[in-house]
Amino acid sequence: MRGLLLVALACLTAACASTPPLSPSIRTGSNAYALMPAAAASSPDAALADYRIGALDTLDVTVFEEPDLSAKAIEVDASGQIALPLVGTVQAKGKTASELASELEKLFGAKYLRNPEVTVSVASSVSQKVSIQGEVVQPGVYQLTGPTTLLDVLSLAKGETDIAKLDQVVVFRNINGQRMGAVFNVDGIRRGEAADPVIQGNDLVVVGYSAASKLWQNIIHAAPLLGIFTRVTTPVLP
Repeated sequence: MRGLLLVALACLTAACASTPPLSPSIRTGSNAYALMPAAAASSPDAALADYRIGALDTLDVTVFEEPDLSAKAIEVDASGQIALPLVGTVQAKGKTASELASELEKLFGAKYLRNPEVTVSVASSVSQKVSIQGEVVQPGVYQLTGPTTLLDVLSLAKGETDIAKLDQVVVFRNINGQRMGAVFNVDGIRRGEAADPVIQGNDLVVVGYSAASKLWQNIIHAAPLLGIFTRVTTPVLP
């Protein structure tokens, strides 16, 4: 049994020592925050600046000095369109708020208004979702209802499991057409030693697991069957 324990401990040591190299598209440390800024360095407006409007989102459209052409709480329909006075239906899905505003200025300016000024804001971002996988209690896809951080997403998934490797939580995001990832230390964030990054719609959060912890738990659970941690003594009869 002692030999079995030594083999198990050797495997445990090997698991701790083996760390696969990171892909060049995976950033760590300050480079991770440069790729995906922290909440303190990113306002809610900045977080929504690159957001692509989706079906069932709600928009506010304001045409300067034209209250009859402005509208609040316009819902983007299932096909991704909105309907406005004079210009009719306009495709909104896939555009940012600023891109849609520029298109509306051109449409209003083509026939109806001189030098129109249009602003579009996302009142509710129903189409924003984040996926969280790995060592969390409830992995899955969750709806984002406003500015959200990495710790918020972990809370949505009911927290991490007891074998989660919290210094290796990876956030994946499509940036300029390329799939990029950033590694964050959740333990450090909770202790106030690192900032909490902002999570955006369509991000994928993966919570890694500690191979050493997993192996150790397997050893603990198997111990009663293997008799590793117990010594059976036979009383000596007189």
